[in-house]
Amino acid sequence: MSRSGRAAERRAAYRRGHRAEWLALAALMLRGYRPLGRRVALAGGEIDLIVRRGGTVAFVEVKARANLDEARTAIGAVKRARFSRAVRAWVARHPWSAGLTLRADAVFVGEGRWPEHCPAAFEIERL
Repeated sequence: MSRSGRAAERRAAYRRGHRAEWLALAALMLRGYRPLGRRVALAGGEIDLIVRRGGTVAFVEVKARANLDEARTAIGAVKRARFSRAVRAWVARHPWSAGLTLRADAVFVGEGRWPEHCPAAFEIERL
């Protein structure tokens, strides 16, 4: 594939991811979550969404794929480690959150489907 073809694919994937994150945020807000951050990059990792409901802060990984089954299997060990590193850095910068419940959630988005929220989808490593 040519360089321009790869660049076009990357742009399309970026747009799909951006749309999926907005859909995920809308779905979470309808469930009573309040946004605290979006696309937060810290310590070599990225957190797609940070939301709060009551005494819980949820760090959310959004995965968009052609179908929900593919999305559910898309969070691997390397992604979890980078995500956890970013969460630890965020908590260090926001000490008010230390007394709250901190959770790693996922929202899976499949084509033509409403986003599926999975609370506590994986553990935050060494928090």
